[in-house]
Amino acid sequence: MKSKEELIDDLLTLAFAEDVGDGDHTTLSTIPEEETGRQQLIVKEEGFLAGVEIAKKVFAKFDPSLKMTVMIGDGAHVKPGDIAFVVEGKVRSLLQTERIMLNIMQRMSGIATMTARYQKELDGLKTKVLDTRKTTPGMRLLEKEAVKIGGGENHRIGLFDMILIKDNHVDFAGGIPQAVKAAKDYCKANGKDLKIELEVRNSEEIDQALEAGVDRIMLDNFSPERTRDAVRQINGRCEIESSGGITLETLRQYGECGVDFISVGALTHSVKGLDMSFKAC
Repeated sequence: MKSKEELIDDLLTLAFAEDVGDGDHTTLSTIPEEETGRQQLIVKEEGFLAGVEIAKKVFAKFDPSLKMTVMIGDGAHVKPGDIAFVVEGKVRSLLQTERIMLNIMQRMSGIATMTARYQKELDGLKTKVLDTRKTTPGMRLLEKEAVKIGGGENHRIGLFDMILIKDNHVDFAGGIPQAVKAAKDYCKANGKDLKIELEVRNSEEIDQALEAGVDRIMLDNFSPERTRDAVRQINGRCEIESSGGITLETLRQYGECGVDFISVGALTHSVKGLDMSFKAC
């Protein structure tokens, strides 16, 4: 299995291949090879900055001679007119890395900003907002990092780092006891130390989940009223996650029920990028 750094490097390799191809012919034809200059990242919209550390990797991978000076780091609250960083070096390199860096920075900052907005709705509660696997293919590690920068927490990164038994697994396995037992046996046989989470649909399934000994119960598409009843039923015997159609407007209602986590797909699948530009200075 590849490391996080290797996966990010693969992503950047693909990004340059699809954008630069065999060369930025506009830049190569109009800018002398020896020309040097400076560009600055200008924030044009209020929000939370994310992606600065990845931007460093973009510039270093394309042209290690580029020099980046950071004024504002990841996680900072920013407003229009703020200068996040300045990069200096060959103009050809600056122009060829501009769009890839901006695509990453804008999307990550948009996710961090959205996450911070959701987490703020839960101020004063124990509940943490979680992301999901509803991410852009190839961008998952960056998008989930942006969630953390925005103050949220990551659910599982992929299918490999946690067991999440959903309704289809239960139905195909023959029931909750059978599914959970099979998962525990699998982990033991394969030397895996993985948390087991189970999605439930009603109070009867909650009892079965508790009896089977899961680490976390996911209340899928429960109303706030049903969620409050479920929290009382579980009574602290395992972690509780609410999921399914929860919006910014309804988020706090669920948090006030006493759940540990609320997973929100919109953090990554419906986000608007934070506006910024990379201009000569």
